[in-house]
Amino acid sequence: MQIDLDSLPPLEAYHVLTQTIIPRPVAWVLSQNPAGDYNLAPFSFFTPITSNPPLLMLSIGKKPTDGAPKDTRVNIEQRQWFVVHIAHRELAVPMTETARTLPLGESELARVDLELVPFDGFPLPRLKDCRVALACELYDIQEIGAVPQSLVFGRIRQVFVADPAVTEDDKGRVRFDAARLDPLSRLGGSEYATFGGVIKVPRPA
Repeated sequence: MQIDLDSLPPLEAYHVLTQTIIPRPVAWVLSQNPAGDYNLAPFSFFTPITSNPPLLMLSIGKKPTDGAPKDTRVNIEQRQWFVVHIAHRELAVPMTETARTLPLGESELARVDLELVPFDGFPLPRLKDCRVALACELYDIQEIGAVPQSLVFGRIRQVFVADPAVTEDDKGRVRFDAARLDPLSRLGGSEYATFGGVIKVPRPA
């Protein structure tokens, strides 16, 4: 099968891309709402892009309900700080729950049983149960495409890795045990890939 994306409406092109560009890492992003509580949302159009300076990129669309900018994008632009978490398989259900579209300023953390802890040396906390967290400062935002999408570039200031996943090689260099991190990655539809299998977690309606 060969698919001409120019002949497809945007939603169908999206489904083709998300089922073929796989697996994709998932950025589970914590940002601060105007009232001071926290927004938490997953994004799989996400990647590291440079190491000098250390930058990552999130591609954030609009709210499907009214076409307004998503809270994550607004919070990052206004407050400059955000935390990207990499979830593991036991967190697949709460992570997917936080994909639900909520009214402006309503915190996803009120719907999931997740604890925040201080992120040493950074203004925002991190999720206690995530084994990887990246403390980021806004570097730039660019608009691209017909919708448009917001390309959010973050400078990574701190990296947290859970101690059980930290090892050393025979030369004394720090290494991170991917099997112990057990990161989730996004496939198409309701599927995620894990280390050793594929699990399904339906998105909230």
